[in-house]
Amino acid sequence: MNQARKLIAAILASPKAVRFDDACKAAELLGFVHKGGKGSHRAFARPGEPELLNFQNRAGTIPPYQARQLIAMIERYGNEQISD
Repeated sequence: MNQARKLIAAILASPKAVRFDDACKAAELLGFVHKGGKGSHRAFARPGEPELLNFQNRAGTIPPYQARQLIAMIERYGNEQISD
């Protein structure tokens, strides 16, 4: 299992404790591009996807609702973007 798959598996296994840096890496693995953000916020967009991913750094992790949004995108794009 490569590092990308391990990262995705860790996010899926514990959605209440997703690290901010891991969420940003996962978004980029899924084809999202960093679009900006100030301070503790980061926004990611993907061409052809109307929904943005926004992450807020709260003591090193993201809020659970943002983890659920990330997981929805993993379910939507994970198989096509992340290969062994």
